[in-house]
Amino acid sequence: MRITMKPAYLAVAVALAFGGNAMAQEVVKIGYSGPLSGGAALYGKNVLMGMEMAANEINAKGLEVGGKKYKIEIVSLDDKYNPSETAINVQRLIQQHKTPAVLVPHSGGIFAVQAFNEKSNTLLLAYTSLPQVTERGNKMSVRIPPDFTIYIDPFIKVEMAKFGKNVAIANADHDYAKAWTAAFKPKWEAAGGKIVAENPMSYNKATDFYSGVSKVLQGKPDVLFIGGASEPTALVAKQARDLGFKGGFLVLDQAKLDEMAKVVGGYGPLEGSVGVLPMIADPRPNAKLFVNNFHKLDPNRDPSSEVSLNYTAVHATAVAMKLAGTVTDGVKIREQMDKAFKSLPPENNPQEIEGLDDKGGTIANVLMGVVEGGKIKDTSLRAANAGK
Repeated sequence: MRITMKPAYLAVAVALAFGGNAMAQEVVKIGYSGPLSGGAALYGKNVLMGMEMAANEINAKGLEVGGKKYKIEIVSLDDKYNPSETAINVQRLIQQHKTPAVLVPHSGGIFAVQAFNEKSNTLLLAYTSLPQVTERGNKMSVRIPPDFTIYIDPFIKVEMAKFGKNVAIANADHDYAKAWTAAFKPKWEAAGGKIVAENPMSYNKATDFYSGVSKVLQGKPDVLFIGGASEPTALVAKQARDLGFKGGFLVLDQAKLDEMAKVVGGYGPLEGSVGVLPMIADPRPNAKLFVNNFHKLDPNRDPSSEVSLNYTAVHATAVAMKLAGTVTDGVKIREQMDKAFKSLPPENNPQEIEGLDDKGGTIANVLMGVVEGGKIKDTSLRAANAGK
């Protein structure tokens, strides 16, 4: 049977159809290139988890820019922590997926992308605390964590006071760890300390570090400076304890003490360690709210700072798009990032980022954690640096 629609109803149906198309969601893609396999896979997946958590929240509430509704999609590619693969991935993200912004969570990859992101007007969300990322003058970069040099003096003060002045360096051998080491060594010596051994190792390619750790322990250090991705860093600490090391661990900020504790069987083997305060131990209201919201999604695990900071970065990018009135113009989006961070609601800013400095790095009151009696004690780095 043929149904004939009356002209009045036909007109309404046509209007609704065209109106629906006019307000239909369009997709804006944010790119990600990071390690999703290999020794740093957990690190890379934590970063991606934070990005996707933010995108899901934004999409649930709705994102309207310039009168149009958009859905955010995170497009992720594995670069295996290899900068050359990062560059290839990001070119693909820009050309194939038209991403106005890309996030890269390691300094080698970030430097590779900085060779071309300004020319393509692509906002680079750089997840590294390496100060050189913003000191190079790349106008299309935002460094998500604060500058790592704020950690060095407080970390040194804690370890020297507890254990002594002889340190051995047994950290990772990637670019970020090298930069940390270059900044750390003169600070340790200026504080009256001595570097008794140095043997960087390939954390991302090995799981047996006994030989390398044994080598540095021959220098009889009071403190071991270790760090890279959390899982291999934990193995270095465990194997040092297995070999009889009784001193402290000064842990590069890439590694997270709570994730390390899960590998080594609790905080006991990490007694005396100093590092970044785990999100789960952050006493601030915004952090507690974020942890609670995360546990609603995944009650079986705790969020790391990689999750929370990159969650915040994606929320800030969405706000910057709204402020700029565009989802395609990376230059205009970058211009609004400082204002975007400052205008984030507390629930989207668990680590209380206060904005950007004049070079594009975030400003925040970061907390450090010290393992004492098998528990984490928190201290403000800003207060620690003010008191030095």
